Amino acid sequence: MATAAPVTRTGTVLADALFPALSRARVGDAALILGGAALTGVTAQIAVPVPGSPVPVSGQTFAALLVGTTLGARRGFLSLALYALVGLAGVPWFAEGRSGAGFASFGYVLGMMLAATVAGALARRGCDRSTLRTAGTMALGSAIIYAVGVPYLALYAHLSLTDAIAAGLTPFLIGDALKAALAMGALPMAWKWLGRRG
Repeated sequence: MATAAPVTRTGTVLADALFPALSRARVGDAALILGGAALTGVTAQIAVPVPGSPVPVSGQTFAALLVGTTLGARRGFLSLALYALVGLAGVPWFAEGRSGAGFASFGYVLGMMLAATVAGALARRGCDRSTLRTAGTMALGSAIIYAVGVPYLALYAHLSLTDAIAAGLTPFLIGDALKAALAMGALPMAWKWLGRRG
């Protein structure tokens, strides 16, 4: 009976509802942050080159938004910051096995930190519990990633903004729609399952 309250109450994110004892302990909190960074690093290895673009299609953007909505703003930001710092330190776990900041798609990594924070803040307000609100959260998170990544790409590759949009945004819209559809099904379903279990 006591587990039903956190499931339905806003202010709770999915990790808090799934792992209440873990998310309240400092060690558990650190484990969730580390797990979010590791998930992003692993999914980044799912990368497919896009003809005519220096930016690959990868699983890291989906993971970043999922980490933010699942862990909340603070832990989501810390997970993605840890992911970025470890990659900057030389671990080749960015998309296409890259590390450091000297590549065209590093701006998307920076955008993912901000997007995870915003997605986590929205999830804390219950925006991951219905299909429509989850779609809005994913769309806003993706827009934030592009708002940082595309200008970085333009500067790094010496492209006009129009060319950077053509190379770093347009080819990815269909994939982003598919990722959003996955989240729209998975997150609300997880909340419904938790509600039934509670």
